[in-house]
Amino acid sequence: MNFEKTVFIVNPHSGNGSTGKEWPRIRALAEACLGPFATRLTAGPGDATRMTRESLLAGAERIVCVGGDGSLNEVINGFIAADRPVRKDAVLGFVPNGTGCDFSRTVPIPTEPRASLATIRENHVQTIDLGRIRFRDHRGETCTRYFHNIASFGLGGEVVDRVNRTSKVCGPFLTFIWGTLVSLFAYEKKRIRLQVDDREIRTREVLNCAVANGRYHGGGMLVAPDALADDGFFHVTVIGAMPLPLVLWHLPKLYTGGIKGIRQVSIETGTQVTASSEQRVLLDIDGEQPGTLPAELAIVPGILRMITSKGP
Repeated sequence: MNFEKTVFIVNPHSGNGSTGKEWPRIRALAEACLGPFATRLTAGPGDATRMTRESLLAGAERIVCVGGDGSLNEVINGFIAADRPVRKDAVLGFVPNGTGCDFSRTVPIPTEPRASLATIRENHVQTIDLGRIRFRDHRGETCTRYFHNIASFGLGGEVVDRVNRTSKVCGPFLTFIWGTLVSLFAYEKKRIRLQVDDREIRTREVLNCAVANGRYHGGGMLVAPDALADDGFFHVTVIGAMPLPLVLWHLPKLYTGGIKGIRQVSIETGTQVTASSEQRVLLDIDGEQPGTLPAELAIVPGILRMITSKGP
């Protein structure tokens, strides 16, 4: 595979700038592991989507994203148009290096660069699902976006909004814990109208709702313990409103998989979700905060070919 066929899309700003500092070392490891390739460095939002689309249309067969879940989301949106791959035989590789990198825990992909590059060299390709979400952006316009991991609304959107306005120098775990605790104290209960598939429409006060293709978000919170990226379903986790002391008591269960044992939590599967509210409810889409409810979400099964670690 010559260098025009493999393109690295690198976000030097991800991980609070750590990717830019690490890129020379990662590039040397990648050249030794994979041979020659082309490199494109992003400078701002939307660049990774545009560069991925341009590379695929120019004949690239393998795109490797270097960054976090937000960078990966942009690259994936360059792969897909109107629920179809831009280039059907192209594959996506991932070298995780960002604030969250939660999706790599689900598929899985090693987070150490040498190991993630070895995974790309082994070329074990898994066909995974994506979610499609239509929502309202901050200008009030309707947008469509694909997501690989989790779209959530309620507290999740507040946390991501706060986290993305901080320096993140403390690392992903402490950054998200800080963002979660501060957001909890400032959070106002949201009353959300929710429907999964053609089931009964429910209106309830919600702390957070996660529509999950992957299992983790928020820097390691196991919010959808049974989710699989290739089962053709969303796993929808609804955390009902509860008093703050009870939220703090249950918080450790978000990291241990014990969320299913909380009485105020319900989990169900489905392929379509609609959500709306009369209040302003922020979205979290793969660690980014692009807009608000209302939203319509649908699973797009088996649409992306991604290089992952081989199973046991």
